[in-house]
Amino acid sequence: MSLIVFPAIDLKAGQVVRLAEGDMDRATVYGDDPADQARLFAEAGAGHLHVVDLDGAFAGEAKNADAVESIVESFPGHVQLGGGIRNRADVERWFDLGVARIVIGTAALTDSDFVREVARDFPGGIVVAVDAKDGFVATQGWAETSEVSVIEMAKRFEDAGVAALLFTDVGRDGLLKGCNIEATVDLAKATDIPVIASGGVKGIADIHALTIHADAGIEGVITGRALYDGTLDLATALAIAAQ
Repeated sequence: MSLIVFPAIDLKAGQVVRLAEGDMDRATVYGDDPADQARLFAEAGAGHLHVVDLDGAFAGEAKNADAVESIVESFPGHVQLGGGIRNRADVERWFDLGVARIVIGTAALTDSDFVREVARDFPGGIVVAVDAKDGFVATQGWAETSEVSVIEMAKRFEDAGVAALLFTDVGRDGLLKGCNIEATVDLAKATDIPVIASGGVKGIADIHALTIHADAGIEGVITGRALYDGTLDLATALAIAAQ
C-alpha cells in the first residue's frame, strides 16, 4: 500500500509561511507567490497538495481566497483545503472552484451533524482534522484545547463517511522534531477511517517509518517546513512513499 505525500502550502496574508506549533506570531515567510510554489511542487512530481488558510482558521471564514484560487488553477493534481471552513456554503463554494477535499476542524468538534451532512452529500470529499495537544483535540486555529480525546473524536465519525482523519501533533508542528509515529499508528489502529499524518516531519526517515505502517490505515503524510528548509527532498519522498 503506497503512501500519499502532501506538500503543504500554509497561507498568511497571501504569503507562503510555516508556523511553529501553530503560533501566528512565530511565522517564517517562504514566498509571496503561492501559485508558483504549487507549480514547483507539481514539477517535483506531487499529485496532491495540502493548503491551509491560516488567517481563516482563526477568523472562521476565508481570508486568503484569492491565493487559494490561484493555487487550484495552477496545480494539476488534487488540492486538499482547510482553514475556517465551518458552513455548507463555504464547502459548496470550494468544491465548485475545483478543490478536491475539504478539511474541517473546529466545526467537527462543535457541530458533528454538519460534518455528517456534508460527508454524506460529498462522498470522499470531507476530511476531519484531529489536532492534538497532549492527546486532546485543539480547536480555533489551535488556540484552545478541548476536553475531547483524539480517539473519542475519531470514533464520533466512524460511520459518517468521511474520507480521512488528518492527525496533527501540534507540539511538533513546524519544529522538525520528527513525526509522532506512535500516536499516528495508535489512532489508525483505533479507527476504521484512514489517517493522514502531520506535524514535525523532519526527513526521509519519517517517510520510511510511515510507509512501513501504511497497512495499519495510514493514507498519507503532510510535510511543509522540511521541504522548505531542505531537510527533505520531495522527489525522494514521493519515490519512497510509492514503494
